[in-house]
Amino acid sequence: MISLKTISEKLNARRRTREAVSELSKLSDHELSDIGISRGEIEYVARRPVVTKASA
Repeated sequence: MISLKTISEKLNARRRTREAVSELSKLSDHELSDIGISRGEIEYVARRPVVTKASA
């Protein structure tokens, strides 16, 4: 059985992914290139976990 906490976590993850896709989609191709991604990679990049120096 799936707990409410698990459902909530999954919904929050989907929301964060949608927000990331939306924000990245607003960037120009040049701006995307500056951060090392192409327009075709936006969905892939948005779904990946965030890695910071502290967690690396």
